[in-house]
Amino acid sequence: MTNALTKLMASRDWILADGATGTNLFNMGLQSGDAPEMWNEQHPERIERLYREAVDAGSDLFLTNSFGGNAARLKLHGAQKRARELSRISAEIGREVADRYDRPVIVAGSVGPTGEIMAPMGALTHELAVEIFHEQAEGLKEGGADVLWLETISAQEEYKAAAEAFKLADMPWCGTMSFDTAGRTMMGLTSADMATMVEKLGNPPLAFGANCGVGASDLLRTVLGFVAQGTERPIIAKGNAGIPKYHDGHIHYDGTPDLMAEYAVLARDAGATIIGGCCGTMPEHLSKMRAALEEQPKGPRPSLDQITDALGAFSSAVDGTGDDAPAPRRTRRRRA
Repeated sequence: MTNALTKLMASRDWILADGATGTNLFNMGLQSGDAPEMWNEQHPERIERLYREAVDAGSDLFLTNSFGGNAARLKLHGAQKRARELSRISAEIGREVADRYDRPVIVAGSVGPTGEIMAPMGALTHELAVEIFHEQAEGLKEGGADVLWLETISAQEEYKAAAEAFKLADMPWCGTMSFDTAGRTMMGLTSADMATMVEKLGNPPLAFGANCGVGASDLLRTVLGFVAQGTERPIIAKGNAGIPKYHDGHIHYDGTPDLMAEYAVLARDAGATIIGGCCGTMPEHLSKMRAALEEQPKGPRPSLDQITDALGAFSSAVDGTGDDAPAPRRTRRRRA
């Protein structure tokens, strides 16, 4: 399949993705409980700024402001009938930004989870999930997204439904899951489980990986888990900027730009091709990440000890794939 992202990956050893959407929008005035997707219409200049600051900081790829833009999530705000429209607007703004640059910039249409539990454990059927994801995908396609970007998924059933929906939309896609419970997703999948699942899909992603979770160290351990499965598919690493701390009424992430620069290099050396940040990652983090990736030559695959020495302790002793061989833990952080 020939598309903008495939072409870019063929010409580069690594691609820098963007950082946080929510963190940056909260800094612009978004209030807790508000639907960020409404800002695509209400404050398009702020969404344009979000995208532009990521690219100016060095990102080759940025995600649209459409993470919660599916009908199931928008129903919480009485806007379920606007899923396609709001997603389209998010991509239109992104397309306008990307086309201003004299280098390739990929507009990735963000698609987050429905927030519902899928059958048989919950009420969301496969057919309805496909319909929900397809509607949003069509909006992002209409708006000019280069690729669809499924993220922060916990259940393989939801991942599979999205893959089917994206085939209906005839759009290339990438997909990440969030591993935040002792190396597993909330629904119990390990990195090995995901690597196996991806290759069995009728419509597999261009690249797959992990985002969010509980910190950069854990995410890199998950990346090593993907690599251990022998996958030849490009891997995505989009980790949080450190660990969240509650301070003065706000959530603050303790990962400094220098720490995220180390994370970016370690992610590349661990085997990731598309590297970015998630919660807490600001333009200043991205600038340092870009500089480090450009200036530091590729090194050998890091060990678990090297990861924790650089980025801090794992949140759990094991990563879910080999409980009989617990990973080392550290009790200090070199930078915070």
